[in-house]
Amino acid sequence: MSKLRFVEVCAGAGGLALGLEHAGFEPVLLLDKKSVACDTLRMNRPSWQVLETDLLDFAPSRYQETYDVDLLSAGLPRVKSSATVARTETEAELRLLEATIYLAHAVQPRALLIENVPGLVDAPAFEPIRDFIRKELEHLGYRFRWFVLNAADFGVPQDRKQGVLVALKNQYFHAFRPPAPSVREHLSVGRALCRSMAAGGWRDADRWAAQALSVAPTLVGGSDRRGGADLGPTGTKKAWARMGVDGGTVADGVPGPDFAWAPEAGRQGMVRITTEQAALLQGFPSDWRFAGRKTARYRQIGHASPPPVGRALGLEIRAALGAPATSVAGYTSTP
Repeated sequence: MSKLRFVEVCAGAGGLALGLEHAGFEPVLLLDKKSVACDTLRMNRPSWQVLETDLLDFAPSRYQETYDVDLLSAGLPRVKSSATVARTETEAELRLLEATIYLAHAVQPRALLIENVPGLVDAPAFEPIRDFIRKELEHLGYRFRWFVLNAADFGVPQDRKQGVLVALKNQYFHAFRPPAPSVREHLSVGRALCRSMAAGGWRDADRWAAQALSVAPTLVGGSDRRGGADLGPTGTKKAWARMGVDGGTVADGVPGPDFAWAPEAGRQGMVRITTEQAALLQGFPSDWRFAGRKTARYRQIGHASPPPVGRALGLEIRAALGAPATSVAGYTSTP
């Protein structure tokens, strides 16, 4: 099977890159400014070239291999919702989006893939950045398409909508189609985590799993400037509570044989998920490891792009570029 080459910026914990690898792509360079994310990438794929630097400071002329790639991919930090679009944080995130487009100008890949929040696709607040992208890509000879995918439609046990931009050089664009859902039935939290919940001898694991019948709400990594790990804002915590899960913290380990699951008693009677289980809810394979302490691991996981979605996008981009279909088998998020 021929490998297609790609460069990825803001690679994080490697979710998008891992998915692209499963679609038959090979990275020539992965870039992220956070040392813990770079440690995660090197720990799992020692052969990958990983560069710890800010995208805004990156000079592609120093890395000649970036000029001969099929794909430039970017799992950029999430721009804020339209209600907070004027915030300084959002301005920094939009600068990274602009920098990715300028990098495409320098590198001239055959295809470009950017993944971010759904609102970036059509929210009125982001019309100026979409207009900038349109003008730049048309000038460079690309045609492009915005669309929204839900990770749950690709076997990920989580309701996680993602805004996606795929651009291809004119001669390839007509062959591109957004990926269609790969599953007919969404994978529930109970099915995804039952085995791991029972790993410590917890006798109520099956009973808990039998009532955790929905997909997880969107995992939120949170800000580096905020406290410890939790599963998200108030509405998200309420959704977890309906499945008997305490969303206010992340556990150090799975429940033991003596844990009494009594969600009616409040948080103390609810089960908690671990960082390893959060990774399963993001669609990572069980052997993918994360560097750092618990909060740092959880934030990497919460900010990641689910690998199965990356694989689905990679396969469609690969097909549009005219490469033979990959023979790499799919993988499951359950341990």
